[in-house]
Amino acid sequence: MLRRIPIKSVRLGMFIHEFAGSWMEHPFWRSKFLLDKVRDLERIQGSSLSELWIDTERGVDVEGDERGVTQEVAEQQIDQVLEQAAQVVDEPPLRRSVEEEVMQAAKICRKAQQAVKQMFQDVRMGQALDAEQMQPLVEEIAASVMRNPSAIIGLARLKTQNEYTYMHSVAVCALMTALARQIKMSDELVYQAGLAGLLHDIGKAMIASDILDKPGKLTEAEFNAIKKHPEFGHEILLQGHAVGAMPLDVCLHHHEKVDGSGYPHGLAAEQISVLARMGAICDVYDAITSDRPYKRGWDPAVAMRKMAEWAKGHFDELLFQSFVKTVGIYPSGSLVRLSSQRLAVVVEQSGEQLLKPHVRVFFDVETRRLLPEELIDLSRESCEERILARELAEEWGFGSLEHLWHGGIREPREDV
Repeated sequence: MLRRIPIKSVRLGMFIHEFAGSWMEHPFWRSKFLLDKVRDLERIQGSSLSELWIDTERGVDVEGDERGVTQEVAEQQIDQVLEQAAQVVDEPPLRRSVEEEVMQAAKICRKAQQAVKQMFQDVRMGQALDAEQMQPLVEEIAASVMRNPSAIIGLARLKTQNEYTYMHSVAVCALMTALARQIKMSDELVYQAGLAGLLHDIGKAMIASDILDKPGKLTEAEFNAIKKHPEFGHEILLQGHAVGAMPLDVCLHHHEKVDGSGYPHGLAAEQISVLARMGAICDVYDAITSDRPYKRGWDPAVAMRKMAEWAKGHFDELLFQSFVKTVGIYPSGSLVRLSSQRLAVVVEQSGEQLLKPHVRVFFDVETRRLLPEELIDLSRESCEERILARELAEEWGFGSLEHLWHGGIREPREDV
């Protein structure tokens, strides 16, 4: 039986099935192993993780009354979080479709990647950062989000190893802008949220490249070095020009958690600003849905359920619900099984109906054959299709399915 237990209940002889948190929050290479070393137990207890999953059929169970949560109960809890988020969604204004916006978003992504790369290089050369130079870029990203957030958020998620650090900043900028719009912040706060997203990881410019670009899981020492980037970034921004208090705060505190287990200061709940709490959500979502050299990114719908599982301790719960409304319970790029036993990729959201996005059907489950692609709006009254379950592309032997939602734009060309 799989059981989710608090870190304080972990003891030798347990079989660790999975850590209840992002793989970036701990230095373990493995997520499934028998806990038989005191050193590993100490590392788990000293990490920022609050819970993990054990397999009681492969190792010892918890003792006494701390029985934890079974997988069935945990799934019910996750469903409750997501269902609550889906109850009331404001219908967005008229905007472009993904197909109409994706080309413009591709141009913006290419420009933004180069701008962020140059910004990092300037900082490494000791030049002061001028935030005013980022204003036109933030405004372009915000404008694309207004037209259709699925396009630029989805494209920014598609990163190569060499561009991860830069495109991650672009993606978090877009996500922060979209979330700020969702919770109806003023135009000025939307801009500050976007700028904060673009600058939040600038401290990584001071991390050694052999650590930052390592094609494998970090050692504990390397992991501790990476954890210094918020403070490095804060110092860089303090020395720069036209950087306001909000981006400074997000840069320093986007790895804090509401239960106080984050870093660098262990802030909790209301001690963390609203924008920093937003930054924590957007940063984690893009990180865990992006491919890394040592781990493939999670399917967006899987990532959303994982984050819902962690929400109580990691994230502001109300802001997380707003984030779900922003990107969807089945975000763009998710692979789903329909009631007709066909597989489809989610293309974009349907406004006020988070459980009924637009999908592109392409595969028959029963015959295991590819089908002519068909775009379906599940929110139409005449549509009898519904989503039955999330699916994993690797379990079906598929490669990348991203082209099914963004019309074949895999990576913007240099001349666009």
